[in-house]
Amino acid sequence: MMGEKSNQILQFPKIELHCHLDGSMEVSRIQKLLAERGEQEDVEELRRKLTAPMDCGSLAEYLERFDLPIRCLQTAGGLAAAAYDLAKAASGEQVKYIEVRFAPSFHTAEGLSVCEILEAVESGLKRAKEETGIESGILVCGMRNLPMEQNLSMLKQARSLYGQGVVGCDLAGDEKAYPTKNFAEFFEKAKSYQMPFTIHSGECGSTDNIRVAIELGAKRLGHGIAMAQEPDLMRVCANHRIGVELCPTSNLQTKAVRSMEDYPFMQFYEAGIPLSVNTDNRTVSNTSCSREFELLADFYRMEEEQLMDVMHQIYKDSVEMSFADDDTKHRLLKCNRAG
Repeated sequence: MMGEKSNQILQFPKIELHCHLDGSMEVSRIQKLLAERGEQEDVEELRRKLTAPMDCGSLAEYLERFDLPIRCLQTAGGLAAAAYDLAKAASGEQVKYIEVRFAPSFHTAEGLSVCEILEAVESGLKRAKEETGIESGILVCGMRNLPMEQNLSMLKQARSLYGQGVVGCDLAGDEKAYPTKNFAEFFEKAKSYQMPFTIHSGECGSTDNIRVAIELGAKRLGHGIAMAQEPDLMRVCANHRIGVELCPTSNLQTKAVRSMEDYPFMQFYEAGIPLSVNTDNRTVSNTSCSREFELLADFYRMEEEQLMDVMHQIYKDSVEMSFADDDTKHRLLKCNRAG
């Protein structure tokens, strides 16, 4: 897509709800942080290591791209800078609100506590807001491959910052290897803290993981692709306003779908399921929110009127799905009416 339609997408206000901090670091920032550790890397070589190819074999292969960014993000300064970079870049394409997710447990190797990690990320997001106006929230991720005790400890510490930057939690990692049913204790604890949660579900073909996520009380589903196989689950999400966070490019890379012909965006949209369109990982997937909308608009051959209708609806749904407070949601909805 070129020209006027592409510019319309770029200028239209957006909400991003599914974006991983470590998968969205600017390559130049990683190069700088590595240099501070005495490691010299060429930018183009770094880009090759960080960006997943479109012919990526699986989610597990895709997740290998996170090893290097996580190694870099072990200081408060690095975490703050990465969060600032991400929010500022998002604001440049008219993202009005972004929920940044990451696993604090992966950033304690050099002695930072969970609270120090979260405070660093929040300081970077706050700086971006002061400069650009972008609103934000932090989602803390429990990880499927970590011991339950470690995930629960992280959540307990993050609770102290709930409402002070932290807006909710998530479960991330290799969904195929670690089924959602094994993490009921984690989400029972989140509910006891009155902390809303989303769960990566249905990215690897499992409708069982989607069903379990809904039973556990997830307000949103990360990806949710496998739900296309079960109309009953789609009706549950539509009727109960359980949102789905779609990440088209990432879903193609991880083989959640084999091609855009198999992508269930329009199937979900026409079923009345609240949707958001997201990057997942801006660097790993080499994308932006605007590019994700362009991908959908191109495939479905949307004319201007349809595209604007779709983007307005997705913006409205995304605000509703977000874990922002009511005052923030009210401000965000004003942006949609102006868009």
